[in-house]
Amino acid sequence: MSDNVLEIPGYRLHGELGKGGMAEVYLATQESLHRKVAIKVLRSADDEAFSRRFVREAHIVASLSHPSIITIHDIDRLADGRYYLAMEFVAGGDLAQQRGETFAPSRALDIVRQVASGLAVVHERGLVHRDIKPANILFREDGTAVITDFGIAKELELDSELTQFGIAVGSPAYSSPEQAQCLDLDARTDIYSLGVILLEMLLGHNPFRGANYTQTVMNHVQQTPPALPASLVAYQPLLERMLAKDPQQRFADCRELLAALDGAQSATVTDTVDLDSTRIAPAAVLPERQAGAVERRGAVLWVWLLLGLLLAGTAGMLGYNAYLQQRIDNLVAEADKRLGEGKLIEPALDNADHFLRQAQQLDADAPQVLAGLQRLLDARIARALQQAEQALGEDRLLLPEDDSAVFHYQQVLGWAPAQEQALVGLARVVQRFAELSEEAYKRREYSLALAYIQQGLQVEPSDAGLLERLDHHEQRVASLEAKRRSRAKANANTGAGSSAGSTAATGAESRPQNPIKRMWNRLIGE
Repeated sequence: MSDNVLEIPGYRLHGELGKGGMAEVYLATQESLHRKVAIKVLRSADDEAFSRRFVREAHIVASLSHPSIITIHDIDRLADGRYYLAMEFVAGGDLAQQRGETFAPSRALDIVRQVASGLAVVHERGLVHRDIKPANILFREDGTAVITDFGIAKELELDSELTQFGIAVGSPAYSSPEQAQCLDLDARTDIYSLGVILLEMLLGHNPFRGANYTQTVMNHVQQTPPALPASLVAYQPLLERMLAKDPQQRFADCRELLAALDGAQSATVTDTVDLDSTRIAPAAVLPERQAGAVERRGAVLWVWLLLGLLLAGTAGMLGYNAYLQQRIDNLVAEADKRLGEGKLIEPALDNADHFLRQAQQLDADAPQVLAGLQRLLDARIARALQQAEQALGEDRLLLPEDDSAVFHYQQVLGWAPAQEQALVGLARVVQRFAELSEEAYKRREYSLALAYIQQGLQVEPSDAGLLERLDHHEQRVASLEAKRRSRAKANANTGAGSSAGSTAATGAESRPQNPIKRMWNRLIGE
């Protein structure tokens, strides 16, 4: 972009939300309706084929009406030929911001159900998303999930121009085996990706994620889904079906998946005693007195039997409770040990979070479990704040995305929305962007000054100081340039006069004297 602020008729832009190789996304206000929108603008108009695809996909997504699919409000073209589309601004963050957390099964299934419901509409329209991952699942303020970023969505009846050349698309940590191997794709690849997300929400980590790209891809091709803990075993069949390596073994479509999700949500494990199996056979036909005696003895036997069962059950329950408490105490002790070693969520299966989640599955309301989870949360907040302060001191404000001051502060606010130090930290980040923009103005680096302003608005779109700088950027640049030219002209004039006088004086002093006059001066001097 140039120094000039991007202008889109009918919209007031507040700052950049993000950028990719082919497009930039801005936060803006649609002036006619006074609503916030996200505007995606192509970075170039040179690639006409890509522009056509951009428009076609925008029209496709706009035709998909569903609460869990991002809403497209407008599409048009700028004066310089670049296309843009205005879409719903979703303010609740994305699922990737909650990476590492363990979700309650009901919440995890609810999110998956909402996404699957939206994908059903996508698939029935003849499309496959191909990049279902946590970063592409957004949340509205009421917590409802929204599918976004259809940038690589493709009509099923068309051959993929990417996979035919052996280029994998999508995110490797969530790619299906056929996607990782650049094979033909259909709607079942999205079901697999959604299964990985469900597994990650239940366990708190993605077991397919390897140390590098190659290992991650191989894990999806070869590694079977892990066995779930006992408390989650009811969801094992659902996950194994979603994560089947062979697409033919998965759910045929999202409608079938939704039916299975309804069954999984209502699944309960109950232990019952079949009293019919212990019923005493009726007595033979006896004389009335004998029959009465038998009935009395039978009643006594029933009383003793029930009393014995009650006592045995009570003893067993007490014994089980004692065992359960001991097991919970041991798990919390292991968690505290890892906490002291700084192993909060890593390494996998040997960290404080892992042991506390196991204890939580045994008794989610146990005081020692709740206290342990709070200690873990406090430690994670303290670590994230420390990382944020270090990043802020090194001016790693927005980048890298997963190790910047903003990332760590927002992570803290995701855990504790009112955490004062994180709120103050974000305000300091905004102030730092303001300072950097001022320094850039002084160096006459106006493009950089504008970039700093826009980055600050990514952190706090409503910051009054940055919005004022953005609104007056062009005027300020013009004013600074006018002052610079004025000073340069004044300096040039002053320099010219001084130079002329100095040259005359120097010339008079250095002009060679007449030899006769020089000799006469010597004689007089002598």
